[in-house]
Amino acid sequence: MISTEKTTSASNALSINPPKRLLYGPGPTQVHPRVYEAMAKPIVGHLDPYFFEVSQGVQRMLRDVFGTKNELTLPISATGSGGMETAVSNFVEAGTKVGVLAAGFFADRITEMAKRHGGTIVRLEKPWGEAFDLNEAAEWIRRERPQVVAYVQAETSTGVFTEGKAICSAAHDVDAIVIADCVTSLGAMPVTVDETGIDVAYSCTQKGLSCPPGLSPVTISPRAMDRLKKREQPNRSWYFDLSMIADYLTQSHRYHHTASATMFYALHEGLSLIEEEGLQNRLQRHRRAHEQFVRGIEALGLKMLVAPEHRIWNLNTPCVPDGVDDAKVRAHLLQPYGIEISGGFGPLAGKIFRVGIMGPLATEEGVNHFLTCFGDALRAAGYGR
Repeated sequence: MISTEKTTSASNALSINPPKRLLYGPGPTQVHPRVYEAMAKPIVGHLDPYFFEVSQGVQRMLRDVFGTKNELTLPISATGSGGMETAVSNFVEAGTKVGVLAAGFFADRITEMAKRHGGTIVRLEKPWGEAFDLNEAAEWIRRERPQVVAYVQAETSTGVFTEGKAICSAAHDVDAIVIADCVTSLGAMPVTVDETGIDVAYSCTQKGLSCPPGLSPVTISPRAMDRLKKREQPNRSWYFDLSMIADYLTQSHRYHHTASATMFYALHEGLSLIEEEGLQNRLQRHRRAHEQFVRGIEALGLKMLVAPEHRIWNLNTPCVPDGVDDAKVRAHLLQPYGIEISGGFGPLAGKIFRVGIMGPLATEEGVNHFLTCFGDALRAAGYGR
């Protein structure tokens, strides 16, 4: 018989009671209340017919958000870094020549993963915060002739968005597979996988999709699947082997791993919210919020790191004013306002703020609230005195 006695005082001391936060950082970002409600539903097993019904709905809606007709479009049971590992481990093996367009932290992470899987790396590099000249990138790809080209569509460490059509066209000219990191862009900016020519794209749930971290949506083109079938050696990563994951989620439904029904519920609800709003309406809402944010930042006398035509709409990188300690600004936002943002790191440490305006917070009210609190935090840190 299940006990219904009240918990002891010792148990009460261990209960979870997190502080309320407004997540204006680069991720995780604010979760929609309906997603929380979905996560409270009873779980079913990872082989239950209902789980696969939810999974099928997730796959369908992910195709729309990715802008693709790829049959193999599904969530990996991992965070965005697991999506990256999935992309790299399945398409990079010993001796594979990998060309990386590197101008930020996550391009460096792709590089490191590709090295660990035996890839031979060549890199086209730019300083963090600068955008690639796409003609230069295309010429470099045609000259180097890599078998895999990897680039970060939305670089979370800098706030730079890279339009990929020229990159993909040049890569296909030399018969290369294109891997694109869409971790920050999916659900808030146009990803347009098919139109752009991306072969392998991966993302996460905790940014533009307004869900908690825990799943990494991926999509794989038929061209990339053909390449995968010709692979000579098995994937060194058992867990991220796409052939087994696809068999589990889309074909035989044989056990591969214990997927979280709760996280699938969350993603299904997050995608349903996008479908109800309309993808284009949602993207334009994020664009308007970004433009409002930039106007407010400039009114405060701050500058943006990235040129206007290369900015990520939902991940903003204003520069830290001279003489201001960014840590003090962030601390003042956290107390008393309960607002979380992030600073820069690597070569941008102490030089930028990283502010996510995403999902439920990407509204006129959400931007105004942040700007009011941010201005107060700047003054508390000595700005404008």
